[in-house]
Amino acid sequence: MSGDKEIMAHEVGLDGSSQDDRDMERLGKVQQLKRNFRFYSILGFTTTLMATWESILLTATYGLINGGRAGMVYVYIGSFVGFFASVVSMAEISSVSPTSGGQYHWVSEFAAPRWQRFLSYLTGWLSVLGWQAAFASICFLCGTLIQGLLVFNYSDPSGYVYGYERWHGTLLTIAIAAIGTLVNTYGAKFLPSLEGVILCLHLFGFVAVLVPMWAMSPGQAPSSEVWTVFSNDGGWMSMGLACLVGQLTPIFSWTGPDAATHMAEEVQNAAFVVPWCMVSTALINGGLGFIMLITLLYNMGDIEAVINSASGFGFIPAVQHATGSVAATNGVAAIILVMEVCSAIGILATASRQTFAFARDHALPFSGALARVDRRTQIPTISVLVSTIITVLLSLINIGSTAAFNAIASVMIAALFTTYILSIASFIRARYQPGGIPSSRFSLGSLGLPINVFSVAYLCFAIIFTFFPTIANPNLVSMNWSILVFGVVVIFAIVQYLVHGSRVYQAPVTQVRHQARATGSVSPPGYKS
Repeated sequence: MSGDKEIMAHEVGLDGSSQDDRDMERLGKVQQLKRNFRFYSILGFTTTLMATWESILLTATYGLINGGRAGMVYVYIGSFVGFFASVVSMAEISSVSPTSGGQYHWVSEFAAPRWQRFLSYLTGWLSVLGWQAAFASICFLCGTLIQGLLVFNYSDPSGYVYGYERWHGTLLTIAIAAIGTLVNTYGAKFLPSLEGVILCLHLFGFVAVLVPMWAMSPGQAPSSEVWTVFSNDGGWMSMGLACLVGQLTPIFSWTGPDAATHMAEEVQNAAFVVPWCMVSTALINGGLGFIMLITLLYNMGDIEAVINSASGFGFIPAVQHATGSVAATNGVAAIILVMEVCSAIGILATASRQTFAFARDHALPFSGALARVDRRTQIPTISVLVSTIITVLLSLINIGSTAAFNAIASVMIAALFTTYILSIASFIRARYQPGGIPSSRFSLGSLGLPINVFSVAYLCFAIIFTFFPTIANPNLVSMNWSILVFGVVVIFAIVQYLVHGSRVYQAPVTQVRHQARATGSVSPPGYKS
């Protein structure tokens, strides 16, 4: 549908269902998935998938080592500004093209014609592998949290530390993956309602953790220490570099702002709801994350005790110091564990929808099976199961080497950030074409271009530090090997394109052009070859 007709349809009060049909028609896609998500349920899906305040506690050690208390505060604020610009940029693009394909579809539509097919194929592979790594990572994180709680509860001051084997972590990872699979298959029809409940848990859990840490704390750190004292325990050449390396804490906490776009074909009135959901999620989680960060920094006690926690999770001794209670600490950890399992459920749904969409365009091996939608449940069941199998296989690597598994799992941030850069940069290009960008129901107006440019600049800057190790002089185990894995992933995607994709990949833009010709409408400038 042309931009003018879309505006007219919105002005006359076109209902969401009709608008969704028109959007799918314009994109050249057949509606196969059931649209059973509304604003509140998809908001619950995205806020709990990102689980920002929970992740701040889980990953605080990285920021405390590199930047300290004050470093974490200012890095969080600065990172949020760049992150929010990226989210609103993608929100506008998702309103133009509300499809489960997300970034690879956007690159196909808006990149330079000469590079559209190749770049969209590369973007699709990075997004698919990034989300698969994200599911493996969150399941493993849940497993290691359980192990950390065992260390906390079964070690004693005399020096005994509870020990566990790597295969224990693998089994726990598989168990969490199995829970996510059951919910995403047998419980799929209940997922929208469940996400509404989970959103309530996300908010009430926040209060349940926040209040005891303030009310029971034996004493807060002075404000001068929280806001002005930096530290460089990582041994970097300058305090500024140390703080930049500490970005990993907020970056990890905001992973996955594109999740709503990959569920777009299951959302009612998607062109309006999905972008506003992305913006709302960023604001809600950004605010909750900052409040929890300040709470932690004021009430955690000795910073060295937090960094050197035997459990591997700094928040455990921090909460114990604040509450003075082992039971309260276990309660807080249990809340976080439950919320992270809920996050795993959402990540699996997102990973499977991204896989389904890419397979639908014949981009993956066995695309016919991966793109199949179960007629009874109206979900891509095979994509869900394959995503689980991939996590199970990856978790086996942990038995041989935890460092190797972490290297593979950590590639998710760099892979997803690259897809954000490519899609927003392609959208910037489209703005300069005759006629500009297509009309959308969520628009940044005249601020769109500067926000887009700033977000790309931020993402290019931030992605560099995702490859840094936690300390300046790492050994083979503490080294961050994600850049090596990322390079392998990119090379693999390029080879796949040359061998397979160049022959069979059906870039989404070709379907948009075909539909435009069939309906007699005029393709937006970004679509022309």
